[in-house]
Order: sequence, then structure tokens, then C-alpha cells
Amino acid sequence: MKSSFELAMERLNKTAPTVKTTAAKKKQLAELDKKYTAKIAERELFLKGELAKAAEKSDFEGYAQLEKQLVIDRKSLQAELEEKKEKARQSGG
Repeated sequence: MKSSFELAMERLNKTAPTVKTTAAKKKQLAELDKKYTAKIAERELFLKGELAKAAEKSDFEGYAQLEKQLVIDRKSLQAELEEKKEKARQSGG
């Protein structure tokens, strides 16, 4: 007797079968991950330096603004990464 999970997975595979990822695709996705991890780290380093300067000056408003900018930049780069990964998955070959 199959569990409800197994039955649900069977139904899901009928409507949207899983796609095998080729070695080339995996490499391309890994490269995108690496590139965007570096971009995020670079942005974090820059903004953390700016945060330290704002803290030294006791610029609390500027500090809060930089923190928000860090969160926004991180989310933006992560969204850009996911978009590019999805395009890579959808492209043929």
C-alpha cells in the first residue's frame, strides 16, 4: 500500500515530469552560484565598511539606511541569480 506522499508524487510526475540535469547544466548553474556569491560578498564588504564609518560618526540614520540598502542589495542579487538559473534550466542544450 502506497502512502499519500507517494501517491501525490506520482500525480505530480504525471503532470510535470522531472527533468534530468546534464553535467553541463550543473556546471553552468554552479558557475552562476559562484559568481553571485562573489557579487554578494563584494557588496557586503563595501557596505559593512560604510556601516563602520557611520557607526564611528554616530550617524544612526545613515547606519539604518545602509542596513536597509544591504538587505535590498542582497535580495536583488539573489533574485537576479534565481532568474538567471531558471533561464539556464529552460534553455536547450
